[in-house]
Amino acid sequence: MADVRADASGVPEIDLTDAEVLRDPAAAYGRVRERSPLARLRAPGMRPMWVLTRHEDARAMLSDPRFELSADSFMRPAGIPEHCLAYMRTMQEMDGPEHARLRRLVSPAFTARRAADFRPRIESVVENLLDDLPDHAEDGAVDLLAHFARPLPIEVICELVGIPESDRPRWREYGAAVAADWGQAFADAVPGIMEDAKAAVAARRSEPGDDLISDLIRTQTGDEGRLDDTELVTLVWNLVLAGQTPTNLVANAVETLLRHPGQLAALREDAGLVPRAVEELTRWCGPQLLTIPRHPREDVETHGVLIPKGEPVTAAIVSANRDPRVFADPERLDISREAGAPGHLGYAHGPHFCLGAALARAQTEVALAALLRRFPGLALAGAPGRVPDPGTWRLAALPVTL
Repeated sequence: MADVRADASGVPEIDLTDAEVLRDPAAAYGRVRERSPLARLRAPGMRPMWVLTRHEDARAMLSDPRFELSADSFMRPAGIPEHCLAYMRTMQEMDGPEHARLRRLVSPAFTARRAADFRPRIESVVENLLDDLPDHAEDGAVDLLAHFARPLPIEVICELVGIPESDRPRWREYGAAVAADWGQAFADAVPGIMEDAKAAVAARRSEPGDDLISDLIRTQTGDEGRLDDTELVTLVWNLVLAGQTPTNLVANAVETLLRHPGQLAALREDAGLVPRAVEELTRWCGPQLLTIPRHPREDVETHGVLIPKGEPVTAAIVSANRDPRVFADPERLDISREAGAPGHLGYAHGPHFCLGAALARAQTEVALAALLRRFPGLALAGAPGRVPDPGTWRLAALPVTL
């Protein structure tokens, strides 16, 4: 991408298969951002997509009711069995009153206060995983992605939601498939996922507990403001598997700190910096590069360009989070950076702001603090490889020495 290409109208184009875009998306999108607030994304076999590259425009679009999320926003894998389709329409595909109703029912479980109250259980999961780390060493190195960052979120979300202990080995497999890629592995697992979600609901009906499923079952009164059984099962599987987001955030954060020894030393010296560090790391190396595409309900003009009704539009989180119009010296990692308005878009914005943001922050804070405390000599064991994924900034493995 030494020279940014443009279409006939002068709008820059980004090739999602370009090796430079895949190798260093922050730099690639950054070059486009400084040339234009609007670009086009292209890849073989994919419908061209508009992309907003600057923070102000991205943030505005994400809260603009003219841009809607729907089933067309998602590339659903082929081969989903007919009897599973009723459970495939998740809250992410909804907008307006329908989305607001479901979000209102489930959001009390994901508040910052609930995450704080849940923190001791997160700490227990983290400590148990760290206890086992040395047992996974091979030739002196441990894959921190496979044995810490990947299992952490599924254990935490299963606790929060209320998945029975006996069913968790299968959910761990589902979670690993999702954290790696929403591809054929997910499609193959769908029937099992749905059956296990139904089983989790049935288990909590017979034995209620202090968890989200039990809370939601208690609200079922049959009126329009409450959940029906299909909605409840859909919420259960979607919340558990969507809860895998911290996997790549934790892995990216650890690799980034190990590559920035000055920042790592500052964090070791002052554990009080952990919350700020997590926000800065989410801004600087957050895994989500692009938002889920929206579709305008009408023709929309922006920066002198007409975006026709129905054409997909996304926001480039990776460039918005390094926009110099919002962040001072944005290319510099600074774990002491004070968070100010309007803030990063690592968890998106607007009505579809990440429901699990507070939980993801808590997990990442606990994970980093405990890892650095338990293993003061933590270091990279070679150069971690990245998966060439145009939508997610993620590692294939994270080998470290303890």
